[in-house]
Amino acid sequence: MSTKPEIILSALDLERLERLLEKTQFPGKDELESELERANVMDPKDIPGDVVTMNSTVRFRELPDDAEFSLTLVYPKDAGQEGTVSILAPVGAALLGLSVGAEIEWPSPKGRTLRVRIEEIIYQPERAGEFHR
Repeated sequence: MSTKPEIILSALDLERLERLLEKTQFPGKDELESELERANVMDPKDIPGDVVTMNSTVRFRELPDDAEFSLTLVYPKDAGQEGTVSILAPVGAALLGLSVGAEIEWPSPKGRTLRVRIEEIIYQPERAGEFHR
């Protein structure tokens, strides 16, 4: 049995996500709520720069293929644009709070499962001093 990686969450992201969960029904809601409950919650100014937070742009590497791609973790209102993944998608919920170097399984549109590693946080609002995004 594998253990879940530690996740770090900003208090601001937690507050916004709890409000979203109160008014939204979607598949995977229980899983996202469980992730939020186990998170290590910090003041946004204390979030390490290598952690995936809301509105972070992340560079991934497919394993073992070495192909790279980038996505931005967004709220549902910003989803649907190319290069974004919604926090309400299972992959989005799995990404939140992970750090550079973490590996996760990623369902592909072709029905297979990819293994990806977080290579870099290209942009993180907290690291950029943007606490109201």
